[in-house]
Amino acid sequence: MNDTPGRNSPGPSPSEERPPAAPEEPTPADQASGTGEDARSSQWAPEQPPAGQWSTPSAVPPQTRRTTRERARSNPGPQRPDPQGWGPQAAARGGWGNWSPPAQAPQPGVIPLRPLGVGEIIDAAIRTVRVQWRTALGISFALAVGTQAVATVVTGLWFRNTPDLQSLADSETVSPRELLDAIGRSLGGVGIAWAIGLIGSIIATGMLMVMVSHAILGRTTSIGEAWRSARPQLGRLCGLLVLLPLMVCAVLTVGLALGLLVAAAGAESAGAALALLSGLGSVAAGVWLWIRYSLAVPALMLEKQGVVASMRRSAKLVRGAWWRVFGVQLLAVALTFVVSMIAQMPMGVVESIVSGGSDSDVTSWPTLIVAGIGAVISSTLAFPVTAAVTALLYTDQRIRRESLDLELVRAASAGK
Repeated sequence: MNDTPGRNSPGPSPSEERPPAAPEEPTPADQASGTGEDARSSQWAPEQPPAGQWSTPSAVPPQTRRTTRERARSNPGPQRPDPQGWGPQAAARGGWGNWSPPAQAPQPGVIPLRPLGVGEIIDAAIRTVRVQWRTALGISFALAVGTQAVATVVTGLWFRNTPDLQSLADSETVSPRELLDAIGRSLGGVGIAWAIGLIGSIIATGMLMVMVSHAILGRTTSIGEAWRSARPQLGRLCGLLVLLPLMVCAVLTVGLALGLLVAAAGAESAGAALALLSGLGSVAAGVWLWIRYSLAVPALMLEKQGVVASMRRSAKLVRGAWWRVFGVQLLAVALTFVVSMIAQMPMGVVESIVSGGSDSDVTSWPTLIVAGIGAVISSTLAFPVTAAVTALLYTDQRIRRESLDLELVRAASAGK
């Protein structure tokens, strides 16, 4: 049995395992008690607390515990090794354990080289246009003037002999055939103007793609450099910008043609209803195609691929992320629409003055020219934003799927 307080030894200590000794003669009772006390006291440490003041740690007065902690802080003594990283050494390093703040992604240019959020893509697109405004606005202004001039001429010639939809709607004698014919011609004119604008947008996107790719690496680009980099790909780019609008227009035409054929067969009411339903379906299919192949232009310009290969590349990058790409593109369209409306407000006032405050002569040449000037201003501001969003969305998808950020870090380091 061990007499040490608070501890029960599972067995005899090594010091107690002694060889048996010869039997000793019995001692008197008074001497036996004294001998036992001496043997028991020999197991205590030489220095003991005063008698009657020892207690468990929980019973130590708070002032005494504070004094003990202060004494330990003033004289900490030798430090124990801290293999797990816990303790005062970790606190002095600014963290506990092996945890450390996550490393920041490198950012040589307008974006950090890591997967981006939706807000970061929009913010980086605006920042790119703001930093390199001479190149961005110069390219977009030149293309906007050319495409809008063609669109204005086509609109003036197309709608001059087309009945006004508002006058047909107010008329009580209009037949469903006349209404469908007016809707078809109006949609045809809008489609042609939209296709011309899309061509300018794709060309601007192709030229601005070089500027955005350099801005990601922290480099500036001049208009001449952008032209020299984009010029070898202009042939393929023209094939792509013709194929994509034709594909979307073909889907829209097929959707409307079914209802028009039924109306032409004599069932005008059923044809009109069918044309409406099939038109909505064709619009949904056109939007799906637009998103699916929305990254084909940056794939063609930056990866130097062909028309069909770039479309396949876009479909591969968009696969599994269609709704995310659609949300970003829709947000970019809404942003550019707001900017365009703000830019066209002064031209709307001028247009109302030119037309004499009447909406009946919207196809007159002075009105179309004023509206075209407003469209040039809005397109000049919208082209760089949409191009930058498309390029950044392409880069983000490649970072998420192919770890493009590692190649960009090496390219940025090599360019310094």
